[in-house]
Amino acid sequence: MSKRDYYEVLGVNRDASADDLKKAYRRLAMKFHPDRNPDDPEAEEKFKEASEAYEILTDAERRQAYDQFGHAGVDPSQGGPGGFGFEGNLGDIFGDVFGDIFGGSRGGGRGANGAARGSDLRYNMLLDLEQAVGGDTVEVRIPVLAGCEDCDGSGAAPGTSASTCPDCQGAGQVRVSQGFFSLQQTCPRCRGQGRIVTDPCRTCGGAGRMEKRKTLSVKIPAGVDNGDRIRLTGEGEAGMNGGPPGDLYVQVEVREHSIFVRDGRNLYCEVPIGVADAALGGEMEVPTLDGRVKLKIPSETQTGKVFRLRGKGVTQVRGGGVGDLLCKVVVETPVKLTDRQKELFGELKASLGESAKHSPREKSWFDGVKNFFDGLTG
Repeated sequence: MSKRDYYEVLGVNRDASADDLKKAYRRLAMKFHPDRNPDDPEAEEKFKEASEAYEILTDAERRQAYDQFGHAGVDPSQGGPGGFGFEGNLGDIFGDVFGDIFGGSRGGGRGANGAARGSDLRYNMLLDLEQAVGGDTVEVRIPVLAGCEDCDGSGAAPGTSASTCPDCQGAGQVRVSQGFFSLQQTCPRCRGQGRIVTDPCRTCGGAGRMEKRKTLSVKIPAGVDNGDRIRLTGEGEAGMNGGPPGDLYVQVEVREHSIFVRDGRNLYCEVPIGVADAALGGEMEVPTLDGRVKLKIPSETQTGKVFRLRGKGVTQVRGGGVGDLLCKVVVETPVKLTDRQKELFGELKASLGESAKHSPREKSWFDGVKNFFDGLTG
């Protein structure tokens, strides 16, 4: 029976890349794997066919020979550069594609001697707006797993050392045969460490690490904002068996301010002013993060008017110039008036009358309301 074209088997074009071949084979292997299709000879045959095609096409020399001469170019009996044998390398092929699922050693965080990088840590830091905008140095105290000083992180009692695991020869993984292919899995004897401690350190119980509290000075750059992260390299948990430590990530959260609201590089605040200042104009002091500044209020200022104070905002940590402070005016109605003050407001109201020139927005609004109701009744 003639063999199908390898590219057709995998469902890829003849110029398919290595990644394309791997994705195609993975899809077919997951579909036709014997464990998913027990007692199905047809599925097993398709799985073998896909594995053979993948093995040939991922070898540059054999792929070139196949492209030039077809199946004859890779058939050893016809002088080809080597064929495909399930007993020899199917496990390697399957492990290469599915190592991330079945615990293969490729790309993992544990080395051949069981050394593993320590875990990264996260610390939530609450800052005042002034600290976030201007920068600061803050001391934090965090619990971490640090290397045991008595055994120098080895887990073995002082004066002794760990021995290489005889089952995995220090690799931390062993091959397990399942039918006609083999898979890698964590060594059950040393639990992936690659080494066995027969005389554990009494201080850390053989773990090689102990929980401690560490004090760090964290430099807060000027301009940080909610959600920003500061990375402190090597300040996370200690690695295992001599592995490198992890990192510490400081997550910034800024407290709500009593006056200012931040939006990117700009600050916003509300400035309450009296009726007289709004009508006649005046000058008042407003706060900024740098101190107080004078703000000139022109006459006839209305509620909602925004004044921009340039350069009084925030210099963002990623650059882009200094922002502005935007002050929104809120005209405040006087309360708790004396009888005389009420009398004066009555006189003022009478003198203003219903002239539209004194309250143009009020006049136009009521005109709009009148037209609205006229439209309903009409």
